[in-house]
Amino acid sequence: MSSLFRNLRLHQIFGANTDVGKTILTTALVRASAARGHDVFYLKPVSTGSMSEADDGHIQRYTASVKSAVHTDCLYRFTEPVSPHLAVKLDQKNASHVSTAPADGTVVNAIAEHIRTCASRSISPAMAHMYVETAGGVHSPSLSGTTQLDLYRPLFLPTILVGDSKLGGISSTISSYESLHMRGFIVDAVLLFREDYYRNWEYLKPYFAERGISVFAVDKPPDVHADPAENFALTNKYYESVTSVEGADSISSVLDHLDAGHATRLTELKSMPRRALDSIWWPFVQHDLIAGEKDVNVIDSAHGDFFSIHKPASTPQASTLQPQFDGSASWWTQALGHAHPALALAAAHAAGRYGHVMFPQAVHAPALDLAERLVRGPGAGWAQYAFFSDNGSTGMEVALKMALRAYAARHGLRGDREARRLGVLGLKGSYHGDTLGAMDACEDGGVYSCEWHDARGVWLAPPTIGVRDGAVCITVPKPILGAEADEVVRADSLARVYDVDARLETPLAQAYAAHITRVLRDVERQGTRLGALVLEPLVMGAGGMIFVDPLFQRVLIDVVRAVDSSSSTPGSWYGMPVIFDEVFAGLYRLGVQSAAPLLGASPDIAVYAKILTGGLLPLSATLASRPIYEVFLSDSKADALLHGHSYSAHAVGCAVANEALDQIERLAKDGKWGAAKARWAPPAGNEATGAAATVEDARVWSLWDPAFVKALSKDSAIAEVMTLGTVLAVKVKAAEGGYVSHSAQNLMKGLADVGGGAYENGDRSGLSTAPGGAPFSVHFRTLGDVVYFMLSLNTEESVIRDVEDRIWQTVQNSSR
Repeated sequence: MSSLFRNLRLHQIFGANTDVGKTILTTALVRASAARGHDVFYLKPVSTGSMSEADDGHIQRYTASVKSAVHTDCLYRFTEPVSPHLAVKLDQKNASHVSTAPADGTVVNAIAEHIRTCASRSISPAMAHMYVETAGGVHSPSLSGTTQLDLYRPLFLPTILVGDSKLGGISSTISSYESLHMRGFIVDAVLLFREDYYRNWEYLKPYFAERGISVFAVDKPPDVHADPAENFALTNKYYESVTSVEGADSISSVLDHLDAGHATRLTELKSMPRRALDSIWWPFVQHDLIAGEKDVNVIDSAHGDFFSIHKPASTPQASTLQPQFDGSASWWTQALGHAHPALALAAAHAAGRYGHVMFPQAVHAPALDLAERLVRGPGAGWAQYAFFSDNGSTGMEVALKMALRAYAARHGLRGDREARRLGVLGLKGSYHGDTLGAMDACEDGGVYSCEWHDARGVWLAPPTIGVRDGAVCITVPKPILGAEADEVVRADSLARVYDVDARLETPLAQAYAAHITRVLRDVERQGTRLGALVLEPLVMGAGGMIFVDPLFQRVLIDVVRAVDSSSSTPGSWYGMPVIFDEVFAGLYRLGVQSAAPLLGASPDIAVYAKILTGGLLPLSATLASRPIYEVFLSDSKADALLHGHSYSAHAVGCAVANEALDQIERLAKDGKWGAAKARWAPPAGNEATGAAATVEDARVWSLWDPAFVKALSKDSAIAEVMTLGTVLAVKVKAAEGGYVSHSAQNLMKGLADVGGGAYENGDRSGLSTAPGGAPFSVHFRTLGDVVYFMLSLNTEESVIRDVEDRIWQTVQNSSR
């Protein structure tokens, strides 16, 4: 991940093309830095061609006379003078042994480790300078074939772009900058030769000035002389000239600019906590509990599953930026990791093509494509229409409008006072968002309510699923069985629990049905009228990561729909419309695209958000069946669904959603999750579990290791553990439970520190490291006595195992 040192000013040098003078200008920078008394480190990660023409060799030859130490290194060297991806193949072909190209992660780790080594060697009072020179243009392939921009993005080094001074160079320089910019790189300066015929610098200076970037036009080097000795003398004289001259476009002014930028960045990051405390009101934060600046998490950048956060370094040789695992998937939104290049490019393309266009009675390709694929995907078999809104909460308000209108219309309540008093049927602990309408669909007295909150409905206490002391348990609330206390029922396996159809004829299913029927009859006798069933399928997120027994939700749907099934139109909804709030759990967050196939029951309305855009942009889609849609049809506009947002179906969000779903569907099909499914699959032919016999048919699975889940559930400090898909929920034993408890926060506080460990038999020991090789901390969120962790759908297995180690070690240390 990113590195930023007080004693080492570090820049990566990209070129707008091959043969634009990267090495010439880098040599000038190295010489000028050394002439000022700085220790200088030069790294060429990958070099192709003969050693006599290697860039690090050029640096050595032309800096031998400077007074300060210049250290040059190359990590990967290949003899063929071709693109790195081809050079490694030719090297394999010509070698007597079989070798493969190092993986991108290996290259990044090697560079990061080299940078840390250089920083530790920087003991001079003067700040050291380091330059990392890339090969070819910004999109030239790396050893693996990944373009350089994407290979080096995890390092996120401040960047110098060497522009092209030749014919066509204006275009290639701007294009290279935009490629860097779209991937988030910080371009500190653009350097190019002062070519007096094409005069590209005259155009590029004002162009980049409008973007806050300085352009420096440096004198050209002499042409290559045929005599090697004369060529060396002429080139050396050139370097002496450009590094000694002063002025606006001098190498000296470039160094001043880079040094100032480095100092400004350090100052900016250091000042951010105080400025944030003075100006920002955070969501879901009790500001009175913030101890001070140390409690503010300063995020400088993010990539993959990691933040790069600013922490004051203990020594000048230590980086002030540290990797931190994004343990909540940034409030459950991330599906493909941060700064995914395909999503960024999709956003840029749609922004350039459309910007934002209003949507009523209009259509554009991104919205149409997204609507059709959602209806075919999670809406398969029941949904016909998609309504777009801004976020999950507003999407749920749309769903409530649809459902309650449908119920009122069927029962002749349109315009009736009773229609305004309709309530919903839901589960205790449910949460559907922070807008007032969504809050009204949740139980009264919750921590998320406000003064205008008016709970309208009935909420049932649901049976829950969890792993306790290594065993899968169903906790059944006492009202269901008429008992004096909650009853805990042990299950054979998670696979058995989620085989809903096989459980429908069990005594527990009958008890669920009898309880729900009694409640609905009591509600009817009390004169309360319910117009919709609202469920968070499988797991209720904000209420405490409550994994609900899927059998209870299936039976609840069946009982509700049985109320007036004989009087309803075939193909229509029965009893009351059923809403699935899949904002959190849908689109493979729990390992399945939708809960409907797992429950064996489809909704009439469903809402999707968060993962929908891969976590990049806010967007929500409310899917509805044709009978729900047809309720709003008439010759009066007053009967239409008069609901909408200025940014409904904004093209950028829809385009990103389409790309995100493309990426997710590829993961679902290419076997990426195969190893995880295999770990959770029951033994083949185990009829007692009622589970699938093959990995492909596994109904439920998790990216978290079952051995880790089982071991964690046995710890004396842990009450219960549960997992599905990317989610891991850990309930802590505590005297005071619920959302206001600090028990989980106190138990897991060690995760905020850098460290590592192992669990079970000590088979995974050592320090856990992020991409780039640096030890990482874990950013996490708690829901009172519950701490939860969330992965992306493409989190690397090695990262998952490291995070498990960190959680395990933290719990062990806290329990001592």
